[in-house]
Amino acid sequence: MGMIKEFKEFAMRGNVMDLAIGIIIGAAFSGLVNSVVNDLFMPLVGALIGDMDFSNLYVPLASEVPTGLALEEARKLGAVFAWGNFITVLLNFLILAFIIFMIIKAMNRMMRKKAAAPDVPPAPTKEEVLLTEMRDALRQIASR
Repeated sequence: MGMIKEFKEFAMRGNVMDLAIGIIIGAAFSGLVNSVVNDLFMPLVGALIGDMDFSNLYVPLASEVPTGLALEEARKLGAVFAWGNFITVLLNFLILAFIIFMIIKAMNRMMRKKAAAPDVPPAPTKEEVLLTEMRDALRQIASR
């Protein structure tokens, strides 16, 4: 019974819960970022380069593999040097890294603005002023 209690204490600690929440949000964010990369940026890159699909560019390494097939079909026939797929993954990574950089940069800017404008404490209420005066008067009486 002690091990179950110890596991419960471990699982309910703040760090473990924060990690679990981070993983869940990260999984949801991953879908969003993949959509941004695949649906928004990669079509623009394709339009700039001439609608070229890098993912199916390869060099056959086995004599059984003809050129001109889709990459997955070519892989079924033999070894291929899939340099186009690597270029696609590299571009996806660079775009993703840039998007995350811009998000972090915007968040840091917001945090700096918030830190630059410190909150001014509110003026003391009438009761606080009266209590302060009473305290000071009692100190004067006690010091005599």
